[in-house]
Amino acid sequence: MDKPKIRAVEAFPVEQQGQTFILLRDPTGIAPEPILIGMGAYFLIAQMDGTNERLDLQAAFARRFGEILPSEQIQQLIEALDQAYFLDSTRYAERVRAVAEAFARNPERPAALAGLAYEQDPIQLRQEIAAFFRRPGAPGEIPTPRSNGTGLSGLISPHIDPRRGGAAYAHAYAELLTRERPELVVILGTSHHGLGPQLFTATLKDYATPLGVVRTDHQFVERLARRYKDGDLFEQELLHRNEHSIEFQAVFLAWALGTIGYQVVPILVGSFHEMVLSGETPAYDPRVGGFLEALRAELEAESRRVLIIAGVDFAHVGKKFGDSFSADEKIAQWVKREDLALIENIKRGDPDGFFADVAKDRDARKICGLSPMYTQLELLRDHPARLLMHDIAMEPQTESAVSFASLAIE
Repeated sequence: MDKPKIRAVEAFPVEQQGQTFILLRDPTGIAPEPILIGMGAYFLIAQMDGTNERLDLQAAFARRFGEILPSEQIQQLIEALDQAYFLDSTRYAERVRAVAEAFARNPERPAALAGLAYEQDPIQLRQEIAAFFRRPGAPGEIPTPRSNGTGLSGLISPHIDPRRGGAAYAHAYAELLTRERPELVVILGTSHHGLGPQLFTATLKDYATPLGVVRTDHQFVERLARRYKDGDLFEQELLHRNEHSIEFQAVFLAWALGTIGYQVVPILVGSFHEMVLSGETPAYDPRVGGFLEALRAELEAESRRVLIIAGVDFAHVGKKFGDSFSADEKIAQWVKREDLALIENIKRGDPDGFFADVAKDRDARKICGLSPMYTQLELLRDHPARLLMHDIAMEPQTESAVSFASLAIE
């Protein structure tokens, strides 16, 4: 604690009574409660990179604000951050160990966002999803399920908060209702918080939802893990605990298909950002190429009807996401134009064109679903896709915007 280091957490500006504060939140849930701090404290926290001692922090504060902050106040801030598990410290490491042990003991992955991002009560959840179908741009009516139609090979669905992206979720899962039911569903979700070289993370846990438990195919996952020689698929399994990108798909699968007659393979996919910067096609990276080879081999041996879902969003632009500009109508038009051009690659089943399109401007729009979508496209190369819906959620309070889409892959 002589050289405090802040963990990788989210920071949002919050206006209260004419003053700007910063809300710190841990999306992994290791720190269970957010904390609200002033701009002076936020400045100090930004200096807590593990190299600065308290005297260094005091000097930086004096240079920035022109006053000497008592060292006792700096120590109080450090202790408060540590108590809340926001510092990379011994206390935080012990917390991670306890959380990981509790997660490991549970055969199910609990519905982390039930009651927060969607209704927890099953009846109210069904009513909420039905209301998504009546939103502007949504399908309107919930289609009658069919079991004898043509199956889908893939589905691209959002992972934005369902209450903001409900119409796009409705389009994706309405399409699933009208097709032959899958028997094995591979879910590729964006891993928002994975760190280190491991790019693919599996779990053997079943996914609990308010509508029942979506069962994971344990034997398939275990075979895949043994076949994959370029990493440990369970090394960062704790990432599944609070990650929403697969959770939201599990909820909608339980709504559309129930919880029997199929199993899932939940895989979180980490960032390909280093490949975007280098221009290296991901499939040439042994970690990615090895995973694709292992998963293809397992899928080729399958006699069941397989569906591959990518739980993804598209652009993340504006001040909330580190841009110097605000997301306004002009920016929204740019995002839509570029997104639709990118989607043309998906419609052709062209992973190489898809990645090249993102890499051409070094991922200027910060495509949140780049990694899962690229992985899905490699597995379904040359499969034609159809755009069901594209939308943009504007966030005036943060001067930002998020785009997302639904597509059906034949």
